[in-house]
Amino acid sequence: MAKMAKARDIKDVKELIKKHDVKFIRLWFADIHGMLKGFALPVEELDVAFKEGMGFDGSSIKGFARIDESDMIARPDPTTFQLLPWRPTEKAVARMFCDIYEPDGTPYKGDPRYVLKRNVEKATKKGYTLYLGPELEFFYFKTNQGTDILDKGGYFDYMMDAAEDLRRDTILSLEQMGIAVEYAHHEVAPSQHEIDLRYSDAITMADTVMTYRVVVKEIARKHGVYATFMPKPLFGHNGSGMHTHQSLFKGQRNEFFDAKDKYFLSDTAKKYTAGLLTHVREITLVLNQWVNSYKRLVPGYEAPVYICWARRNRSALVRVPLYKPGKEKATRIELRSPDPACNPYLAFSCMLNAGLRGMEKNYKLVDPTEVDVYHLSPKDRKQMGVGELPGSLIEAIEVAEKSDLLKETLGDHIFNELIMSKRTEWDNYRTQVFPYEIDTYLPML
Repeated sequence: MAKMAKARDIKDVKELIKKHDVKFIRLWFADIHGMLKGFALPVEELDVAFKEGMGFDGSSIKGFARIDESDMIARPDPTTFQLLPWRPTEKAVARMFCDIYEPDGTPYKGDPRYVLKRNVEKATKKGYTLYLGPELEFFYFKTNQGTDILDKGGYFDYMMDAAEDLRRDTILSLEQMGIAVEYAHHEVAPSQHEIDLRYSDAITMADTVMTYRVVVKEIARKHGVYATFMPKPLFGHNGSGMHTHQSLFKGQRNEFFDAKDKYFLSDTAKKYTAGLLTHVREITLVLNQWVNSYKRLVPGYEAPVYICWARRNRSALVRVPLYKPGKEKATRIELRSPDPACNPYLAFSCMLNAGLRGMEKNYKLVDPTEVDVYHLSPKDRKQMGVGELPGSLIEAIEVAEKSDLLKETLGDHIFNELIMSKRTEWDNYRTQVFPYEIDTYLPML
């Protein structure tokens, strides 16, 4: 299947449907946790979907409406129309992302895509466009019932890489869907991989992340294996992150670049970075939303734990890639704490709003920390003013509950629903008895 032209409007969609013999359309959207939801309709119903939207029961979607206010409308965004390359080419299947509305036509405040649009609009009014380039890591296992690995390869390994064809087919599928890939490789842990996406604007990239996760899993399934974005599936090995490169542009100009600065960072970039560093603890619940996320955020496994920034130091939370002459547009910062199991719409909203807060309040960026903070003593870190990310889901919840910035970013509905959902998850987790406890305590107590 060749790469398909991008649709600009409803007319383009109808032409592409006819050209590619499309029979079914899948309408996609996300719940508050970033889990993909959707339903299929025959193309004959598409006019109704565009004109009136498709009704569904919002009370059955995590974090959406209560049962007494459950009617929701899903309206497809024609610019997101793409064929699903793993489906048959005869009577083909396509997808479109949807925006969710109340029955009266107002945007639904519990729709994560709407939350991102609302926060992007804040930047747009200031003349900025946020560009993002996330690096999503994941694991391949033999089944979804365990962690039997496919190989024992390491970082950039070639001879011990058992998933070269898996990555190849995944990249081809992504490119057929109009998603640009920069490169792919085996990661540090056994059976761990990474496919990096070329940067794009925030809303496009959030849709892309949702699509990426589907494509990775679908291609793995076709090869008879299981792909997972679980942050820390293997004890004693690196977990999976979603390092997120970001920059603000005005038109074609990268507002993060300053040729006269010793770090080549503009005041805008420094204030934005300071905003991230200042508020990262408050938004960690969104960037790392699962109990398992905090098994990754521990020292010693390349995941950032300590709140500082640097250029060469990869133990820092925020890294600023070194400037290459002539590459002013590539000037960016890299936030290294998010994991690939986050809700990208909410995660990108939080990053953007934290950065904008730093710009609005003129936050001052501290000096970079060009030492390995993992090997500093707690006393040294305290003297250097280096804080720590929350160490568990409950700590992240307790920090988030007090955050005005997080509530402003998410809106009251999603803020309250997320806190309630995560407290339930923590209670379910902490009341379990795990094999570690039986193995450790039963013989001695």
